Amino acid sequence: MTVAVDPGLSTAEVHERVAQGQVNVTHAPTSRSLGDIIRENVFTFFNGILTVCFIAVLLLGDLRDGFFFGVVVFNALIGIVQELRAKRALDRLAVLAAPETAVRRDGAVSVIRPEEVVLGDLVIARPGDQITADCEVLLTTALFMDESLLTGESDPVGKKPGDRLMSGSLVQSGTAEARVTAVGADSYASKLTAKIKRHSLVHSELRAATNRILVYLSWILVPLIIIIVFGRIATYGGFAALADPNDQSWRKALVDAVASVVGIIPEGLVLLTSLAFGVAAISLSRQKVLVQELAAVEVLARVDVLCLDKTGTLTTGTIGFHGLQQLPGADEDLGPCRVALAALATDDAGNATSRALANRFELGSAVVEERLAFSSFRAFSAVRVRESAASTTTWLLGAPERLLAGHPAALDEAHVIASSGRRTLVLSRTDLDADVLVDEPERVREATPACFVILEETLRPEAAATLAYFADEGVRVIIMSGDNPHTVSSIARQLSLGDEALDASTLTTDDELTAALATTSVFGRVAPEQKQRVVALLQAQGRSVAMTGDGVNDAMAIKDADLGIAMGNATPATRAVSRLVLLDSRFDRMPEVLLLGRRVIANVERVSNLFLSKTVYGIILALFTAIFAWEFPFLPRQLTLVSVLAIGVPSFFLALAPNRRRYRAGVLPRVLRFSVPTGLIAAASCLLAYAPLRTALPQIEARSLSTIALFIVSLWIVSVLARPLSKPRVALILAVSVAFVLAYLLPFTQSFFVLQVTSPGWLLYVLLVGALGAGGIELYYRFAKRRGLVVDRT
Repeated sequence: MTVAVDPGLSTAEVHERVAQGQVNVTHAPTSRSLGDIIRENVFTFFNGILTVCFIAVLLLGDLRDGFFFGVVVFNALIGIVQELRAKRALDRLAVLAAPETAVRRDGAVSVIRPEEVVLGDLVIARPGDQITADCEVLLTTALFMDESLLTGESDPVGKKPGDRLMSGSLVQSGTAEARVTAVGADSYASKLTAKIKRHSLVHSELRAATNRILVYLSWILVPLIIIIVFGRIATYGGFAALADPNDQSWRKALVDAVASVVGIIPEGLVLLTSLAFGVAAISLSRQKVLVQELAAVEVLARVDVLCLDKTGTLTTGTIGFHGLQQLPGADEDLGPCRVALAALATDDAGNATSRALANRFELGSAVVEERLAFSSFRAFSAVRVRESAASTTTWLLGAPERLLAGHPAALDEAHVIASSGRRTLVLSRTDLDADVLVDEPERVREATPACFVILEETLRPEAAATLAYFADEGVRVIIMSGDNPHTVSSIARQLSLGDEALDASTLTTDDELTAALATTSVFGRVAPEQKQRVVALLQAQGRSVAMTGDGVNDAMAIKDADLGIAMGNATPATRAVSRLVLLDSRFDRMPEVLLLGRRVIANVERVSNLFLSKTVYGIILALFTAIFAWEFPFLPRQLTLVSVLAIGVPSFFLALAPNRRRYRAGVLPRVLRFSVPTGLIAAASCLLAYAPLRTALPQIEARSLSTIALFIVSLWIVSVLARPLSKPRVALILAVSVAFVLAYLLPFTQSFFVLQVTSPGWLLYVLLVGALGAGGIELYYRFAKRRGLVVDRT
């Protein structure tokens, strides 16, 4: 049949439809809304408790004891501003990774955004495209659609004229011209975009550990507050004092209760986790890496297997025409072959091979009667050409293994060419119609080989260094390519990978594939479904798998991997299902992503130790003083002073500090193994310091001296977590120490924080107790490190 050329809508018709609102407008946010950001940073469980405490102090106590609420406001503002910056960066970059649609208007093909598609547009469906509006097929050449995102059915669905193409389906192979029949709210487009671009959460060990910590604290906080309140009432005269209108001791009980609760809550933990993710995402955005989900930064640090597609990842993806070569022993004229290649190149929806052939050859008077688009299932494309009224030939262009199955000498020659690193295809001819080859693909053996078509790819200059980096970091690299194994082997040798490529087409079972993965890391002739199976098999072995690629044949493997990474020039479907997009397609961005991921994991673990140590000693102090009816050792503002200087400020800098430590599983157990013992040591030091002071000195001075003991042990926890102590970290510790000393020396801060020290003897005592507590923390850290209970922080 003759290929019809429909000019599509005219410019006037497009404008008319736009004016009528028949536009494929969708609303698919790529990040959280402003309302969500504000709500999640302000309306939290712990903010609620601290707000109640602040209101109580505001109404009944000294407003200065509500100083802790500044931390809540500050944390919320930082979180909102940081996430808004990340949102702006991600939304701006996401435009570059959005799906696209090819349409023909006024007889010319152009690529537009999905929202620019109008009702009645003529869509040109190409391999790898995502259908963004419902269409009806007008013309097709062996079109197969992947509708798994809509139906869950993984097998390709063949389409013929009159069939419906649903928005959300992906072009697996073949081409089509289709008329848009539904746009906007009347189609699947908005639902598709929401589904395919949805931030389905990757598994984040940091997020899971933080959530578990918060859940545990939520369980114990309510009963703990009840115990604290009753303990404070008992300390200050019991319920009888509450009933006496002249007795104001209940105000002191209230302040003590607030101080106890403030000491327990790790108010900055969630903030700093989000801050670390957000800063990493913004840093990557400056390097043209789009993070589709913030936690994906962490996931790469956990990856121990990196699966790569060759074309577009290790190579530039640009295919150039190298030349034609006759088959061994053949001497026929290559003129008809050039006409056939010109016919294959004149395809609006052609693949990279047809684009490499474009403008190389002249079609002349020949007429294209029928096309059969390339399919990885068939491993060839076809075109039926009428050279004259009496001569019509079907030409096949495809893999040597497919088209030279009955020609061993020619196949050996193809392997020799491929081993040089060049991509080798075979051009064959047959009298059969292209439709016959779709229904009876085995009849391809009847085709007569005509010549070799030699193409070449350019190796990315940064590929070798990047792969060497991952090897040094203990990440296994597996190359999976659909190309000839000899070509893949040549690329692998240039990259110093060593392994000869294994022909994956010979691996028909999971057992065979598993055995092959145990012995080699380079594969050629890998089918799309095999890439998915490789990812699944590696995950079943407990490996954390990242998959990179740029073609539609990589899309489902990228979707199934723990971390999917798409190149910027990838097909729309591949970009849409990935977690990271390398917008400038530079593979050498990957090490920076790995380093940032490691920094996030290691530093969040580090600051989690700080906050949870505070929570542990806060719980112990609150329970002990409530049960034994002691006055609480600190005012709320004094706890805030220690929290800001020994926890808040150091944790901010430590969370963003460089850290190259390799990932190790078990973040939460390690955090608990450090924070619980150190929190107990800190609580014991405070109680040991406060025990004689509470009876020997006025309450103001007793609390002032107890605050010194708490600061010393808290600062030593910081010094342990900050190791190795570089000059900036030593400067940080010295700076907060000086600030703490100044708080005791400056009249304003003395008055504000109620700090009074007049007894040198007792000052020496609390310094010794603080030093004893610091020594206990140091001894535990060294013991735990030697026993492997904690890990180095570098």
